[in-house]
Amino acid sequence: MPRINANAIQLHYESFGAASAPAILLIMGLGAQLTRWNIEICDLLVARGFRVVRFDNRDCGLSTLCDGMPLPDISAILRGGLLPALPYTLETMAADSIGLLDALEIEQAHIVGASMGGAIAQIVAAHYPERTLSLTSIMSSSGNPLLPLPTPAATTALLAPLPATRDRASIVADAIARHRPVASPDYPTPLHCLQKMFGDEYDRSFYPQGVARQLGALIAHGDRRPLLRSITCPTVVLHGRSDPLIQLACGEDVASNVPNAEMRVIEGMGHDFPVPLTTTFADAICAAAQSGR
Repeated sequence: MPRINANAIQLHYESFGAASAPAILLIMGLGAQLTRWNIEICDLLVARGFRVVRFDNRDCGLSTLCDGMPLPDISAILRGGLLPALPYTLETMAADSIGLLDALEIEQAHIVGASMGGAIAQIVAAHYPERTLSLTSIMSSSGNPLLPLPTPAATTALLAPLPATRDRASIVADAIARHRPVASPDYPTPLHCLQKMFGDEYDRSFYPQGVARQLGALIAHGDRRPLLRSITCPTVVLHGRSDPLIQLACGEDVASNVPNAEMRVIEGMGHDFPVPLTTTFADAICAAAQSGR
């Protein structure tokens, strides 16, 4: 699992499938490592004839961590007014994605993003149309300030402080407690699977400072509707009807602002990637990709 120079940092990535196959670039969300794109999704997309690349965003996982850079004042950003200086922006992270494609000598790709990664994917599609074959935006938003906020339970899951004791057991238990309020109600992940997933993530990389900086970049980016209206590639927007963190209206607003976008609403899906929905995710990605060919 190599690291590669991209946009003046190093990104840790994995590539599946034939190098000559059409490429799909998977961009993950806030503080989430590449492994949140579960292997079942990657394998199914490869079986359908694609090369799949997943990677850790900057400040996350095994990619470059921005040690020493200031932590944003999230409360100040949420209050509005003058934005504080940020160590990087979502545009920076979009440029990271393009830098990864450059380093891998991939001229064009189908761009797929989830949650914050969906916002980054939208920026890639708008700013780099010549590199974007299609866009799949999953459980993401347009940044429209008039859209509904997360539910109180989902807000707590996102913003609650970490436990004072940050050993493996405490962090895994805390991650499970944060996961439950946003999880898919009709597709619950078994406890032992959650324990393994969050335990493996802790062992691989535990770096909460990066989450704060990524969240600052996400909140500060604001309204993307003007960008969305400039997107020209085939686009599929996939969203769970039961998503309490980024509510369904947020995904619908993405679809209504991207010209000719297809909206897919998944009953019983929250803000996660249940393995039973693997085919649903792959179908959405492939629908956009087939149009993009």
